[in-house]
Amino acid sequence: MIRFPRLFSVAVLLASTAPGLAAAESSIYGAWARGDGVARVRIAPCGGAICAINTWIKPGVTDEKVGDKLVMNVSPRSAAAMSGTAFDPQRNLSYRLKVSLAGQRMTTSGCVLGGLFCKNMGWTRLSGE
Repeated sequence: MIRFPRLFSVAVLLASTAPGLAAAESSIYGAWARGDGVARVRIAPCGGAICAINTWIKPGVTDEKVGDKLVMNVSPRSAAAMSGTAFDPQRNLSYRLKVSLAGQRMTTSGCVLGGLFCKNMGWTRLSGE
C-alpha cells in the first residue's frame, strides 16, 4: 500500500505561469484547513510560484511539520479550476495536480506515477487568519 505524504494531499494548490489566472489566483490565496483535520496551510506567492505552507499540524502526526511547503505551477482550465504540477521539496517528489474552487471550498487531486496513484482532498477556507 502506498502512503501519501501530507503535502501530496496539498498537491493541490498552485503556481501560475499563465496570464489571465489572476481571478483564480486571488481566490486560492489565504488560509485553508484540510478536510481530514490533520493540517492547515497558507497559500501565497513565493518567488515566481505559489506555495502552500503548513501553519499547523495535528499533534501526534510525525510525517509532517509546520513550515513544510508545496511549490505549485498551474494554468487555468476554467474560471474555477486549475491544473499543473506541484513539487514537494521535503520529499523531492513531483505531482500532477488539479484544483477546483467553489466559494469557500477547494478540492485538490494529486497524482504520481503517470496518474496510477491519485488522492483527492477537500479544503475549507479559514476566515480571520
